[in-house]
Amino acid sequence: MTSTDVAEVHLSQADLFARRMEKDPILRSTIASVLVLDTEPRWPDLLDAFERTCRLVPRLRHVVAEIPLGLAPPRWLPAADFDLSWHVRRVGLPPPAELPSVLEFAGREIMTAFDPVRPLWTCTLLTGMSEGRAAVVLKIHHSLTDGIGAVRIAEQVLDLTRAGGDRPALAEPGAETRGTIAAVAAWHRAAVGGLLRRGPSAALATVGRAVTDPLGLARDATTLGRSLARMTRPVTTTLSPVMTRRGTGRRLEALRVPLADLTAAARRAGCTVNDVFVTAVLLGAHEYHRRHGAAIAALRLTMPISVRAPEDPPGGNRITLSRFTVRTEPDDVDAMARAVHRLIDHQRREPAIAWSPAVAAVLNRMPSAVPAAMLEHVDLVASNVPGSPVPLYLAGARVDAVYAFAPTLGTAFNVALVSHVGTCFIGLDVDTAAVPDAPVLRESMEYGFAAVT
Repeated sequence: MTSTDVAEVHLSQADLFARRMEKDPILRSTIASVLVLDTEPRWPDLLDAFERTCRLVPRLRHVVAEIPLGLAPPRWLPAADFDLSWHVRRVGLPPPAELPSVLEFAGREIMTAFDPVRPLWTCTLLTGMSEGRAAVVLKIHHSLTDGIGAVRIAEQVLDLTRAGGDRPALAEPGAETRGTIAAVAAWHRAAVGGLLRRGPSAALATVGRAVTDPLGLARDATTLGRSLARMTRPVTTTLSPVMTRRGTGRRLEALRVPLADLTAAARRAGCTVNDVFVTAVLLGAHEYHRRHGAAIAALRLTMPISVRAPEDPPGGNRITLSRFTVRTEPDDVDAMARAVHRLIDHQRREPAIAWSPAVAAVLNRMPSAVPAAMLEHVDLVASNVPGSPVPLYLAGARVDAVYAFAPTLGTAFNVALVSHVGTCFIGLDVDTAAVPDAPVLRESMEYGFAAVT
């Protein structure tokens, strides 16, 4: 078994960080996606789609098994009694249901902890919507995958046509046969092997630079140290004077914006759609504070930065969390978008990003209060996941809307954008202790997106 195979058997340090955060229930790391369908999908085909996906993505059949004494990270093991019918279920909403009823159900799902003896995901088909429509709520734990990984998993479930297509048969999933001692030994061999492969060349390069460019080496070391300090420094107060409390209650809100409008705004400002999205979120937050009689000049933002490579499997977390302060004055929207672009570009170039696994490993060995202090006084999270530009179908039903609701990570709310067939679907996962009037926040976000478009 290669070191890559061993790494996939065990939780990565980022996966483990998402799991350990839940020692503080405010930091519960559950992702929920809502798909609104034009009709009710064919139930047997839906089951077949998930049965196939669970074979293509084995982690969907696995549970987390702890390693005694913490000698190695927990590992993924096949569930002893994997039962697809427990994970894929049907619920009838009182007809005629609309999107708010779906979001209410999804919000309860987000607030409900996973059963630790079962794989960390569920899919619920909701029927009873008006005009014969239906919805699917997919709930998945962040330790199992991240946003882009979830999109790749969804690609295995969805079709490009309503009729679907024939798919080749798949073999039965294999089982992890090694005992705990053998698993620990394999993990340490892989870790040591990686150090032996990278260590000598890195050491020689460092020695070479110490001789040929000692000032440059010292300068780069200082830059890296400062970058690591920015990544890990505790934050003790929120910048928002309004959204200060934190709790375990969640409410979901949703809105949509034409992708063409955001693209035109980005072209006008000379930046990216993501920059315009973040600008709109900040303008919405500014408007929310204005409605509460509070003036703010800046807010603290967490933004996931993907480090996922095309060859990476869909399971696991390949992200790092960047925290930074951004100004919110809406005097010139285009100038604000360009300032956001420069700031995000700087964050993506932070030297500490390459060291994210090592930072996560250190944090995983600290008391849970340490990461809580890093996250719970950040004001908000904004994340953008590219979706499909072409229509998609689920067991014969067309996907008309895709909303993602990512965890708040200790902030007041998380705003997640997913693009799908020319529309940006925006989901708000709101901490009701910080924002007791979530509909007002949604209206404020609508104001922010109108301002940029």
